[in-house]
Amino acid sequence: MFNVNSNRGHFIAPFTTTSATPSESAWLELGAGIEDISDSSADSTSERFFYDGEHSNAVNRVTVAYDISGVYASTDPAQKLIADMKLKTGVGRKVWHRIVSSDGTKQWVGHATVTDIVAGSGAAEVEEAFGCTITFNMTPVEGTPGSGGSNSEAALNSTSVSNKANKKEETK
Repeated sequence: MFNVNSNRGHFIAPFTTTSATPSESAWLELGAGIEDISDSSADSTSERFFYDGEHSNAVNRVTVAYDISGVYASTDPAQKLIADMKLKTGVGRKVWHRIVSSDGTKQWVGHATVTDIVAGSGAAEVEEAFGCTITFNMTPVEGTPGSGGSNSEAALNSTSVSNKANKKEETK
């Protein structure tokens, strides 16, 4: 069976510090008006060649990022949080980001930076556009939804999430 992208949950919460765990009620789902969330992660690699003909290739860093686009819903709390960051810099562009896999078996949590914010743009006859890129500032902590993370240093701060359907019910 194949998973549908709309079953994957992307949630954000306001950022205060790296040690402040967002409360469950602080998480806002990026869903209303969102048409596409594309993984734009990138690997940084190095390749070395040796005189004996051998070579090695290593991944030095992974940057985990997501490009988000859709229709601007100015009253949606998640979109509003991001739109309000447009003129901010530094820590003013940080959020907590939590992703729940479409099959509900894994989650990834960490602090992230929001860039390339578009909150209202486009031709006169079309709906306003919304978009941004959310890039984790560190390797997100992988865990199981409902477990709060996979290890104790993930006290880095994931609050548990049941599945996306339950989260939607809680926010109604």
